[in-house]
Amino acid sequence: MNQKIIAQRDFKNKTKSMNQFFKLLKDMVFISLGILSAGFGLKGFLLPNSFIDGGVTGISLILNEVTDIPFSVLLVAINIPFILLALSTVNKQFAIRSFFAIILLALAVYFIPFPIVTHDKLLIAVFGGFFLGLGIGLAIRGGSVIDGTEVLAIYLGRNTSLTIGDVILIFNLLIFSAAVFVFNIEIALYAILTYLAASKTVDFIVSGIEEYVGVTIISEKNEEIRLAIIEKLGRGCTLYYGKKGYAKKGETLKKTDIVYTLITRLEVSKLKTEIDLIDKDAFIVMHSVKDVKGGMIKKRPMH
Repeated sequence: MNQKIIAQRDFKNKTKSMNQFFKLLKDMVFISLGILSAGFGLKGFLLPNSFIDGGVTGISLILNEVTDIPFSVLLVAINIPFILLALSTVNKQFAIRSFFAIILLALAVYFIPFPIVTHDKLLIAVFGGFFLGLGIGLAIRGGSVIDGTEVLAIYLGRNTSLTIGDVILIFNLLIFSAAVFVFNIEIALYAILTYLAASKTVDFIVSGIEEYVGVTIISEKNEEIRLAIIEKLGRGCTLYYGKKGYAKKGETLKKTDIVYTLITRLEVSKLKTEIDLIDKDAFIVMHSVKDVKGGMIKKRPMH
C-alpha cells in the first residue's frame, strides 16, 4: 500500500515537473518571438527614419539621436533601474526574465540585419508601432517586459493616487514633449501615432481576440434559459439564489434564481436571441471581463 502511495506521489511530482517545463518552454517561445518582432519594428521602421515611441524605448531613441551612444546600450542602461524596481514591485522571477529579455532585444537590434522596409512616414508610424507592440505583448505573455515603463507605473499606482494608465500617459506626454524640441512637432505627432498603434497591439495580444462578457439574467423562466445556455451555446453557467427587490413596504419579496454566464462578445447576439425566444421580458445585465480561466469557457457550441 505504501509503495502504491509513493508511486502515485512520484507520478504527480513528475507530472508537475513536466507541466512546469512545458510552461517555461512556452514562455521562452513567447519572449523570443517578442524580441524578434520588437527588433524588426525598431530596426526595420523606427531607427533608420529617426522615429520614436513612448516609454523607455522612446527615451533611448531620443538620446540615441542627440548622443553618440548606441541605441542598444541606452536600452539596457535606462531599463536597469526599472528592473531593480521590479524586484520589489513584482517578483524576482519576473525581474530576471525581463532583464535577459531586454539584453536579448539589445543584441538582436545590434547584430541582426533586419531589412529597412519603408521610408513612408505613415507606414513607419503604424507598422513600426504594430511590430513593437506585438513584441511587447508577446514578452508580457511570456512573463516579462522589454520596456520598464509598466513597472514604474505599477509602483507609482500602488503608492500614489494615480492609476497605472495615468502614470504611463504622463510619462509618455513628457517624452513626446521632448521629441518636439529634439526633432520637430511633426515627428512628435507621428510618435503619438506610433504609440497608439503599439498600445492597441499590446492590448490585443495580451487580452486576446476573444473578449469575454459577463451576463447576468433575471427571469421567471431561469431554468429554460440555463438549459439554452448549456445546450445551444455550449457554455457553462452559475445560478445565484436571490430575491426580487421591487416590492412595497410589507410585501413579501419573491424568490428567484439568477443566471450568470460568460460568453465571448461574438456570442452576445445569439444569447440575446435565445433569451428572447424564451422570455422577452427577461432582465439582462452585461459587463466586460478582462480575463477568464477554467470552467467551460473554451468549449465549442453543441449545436
